[in-house]
Amino acid sequence: MEELDRRLSGSSGRRLRDVGGTQGGLGSFLLGAVMLVAGAYWLLTQVTVTSGFWTFYGYNAFGISLVPLLIGVLLLFYNGKGILGWLLVLAGLVIVGAGILANLNIYFHPTSLFNTLIMLVLLVGGLGLIARSLLPRG
Repeated sequence: MEELDRRLSGSSGRRLRDVGGTQGGLGSFLLGAVMLVAGAYWLLTQVTVTSGFWTFYGYNAFGISLVPLLIGVLLLFYNGKGILGWLLVLAGLVIVGAGILANLNIYFHPTSLFNTLIMLVLLVGGLGLIARSLLPRG
């Protein structure tokens, strides 16, 4: 193990087990990462996301919101260095993204209190272990 640490340590002398530039903490970091991923996955599988109609004054507005994006793409294919094309693409992505997010309906599936608490403890506990692993050991 010492040979592996010597090979993996750089010129700064830090070892592979030194997470975040501090001494030790790799075990806490890995356990926290596993807990965080498991809790987030379990929580997110309990959610259904649907979308409604995107309307503007009673009319379907999704198509019209694509116009700045498409014009920006056209201008970028004509001149890839043009600022106007990049600005229109960026504005189009913001408009389309905001419209999609504004019309999402998010539903949490019915689940037991025990399952909900386990999901949240895994998620928050994992974040706590990751944060603790970055503190210096004494």
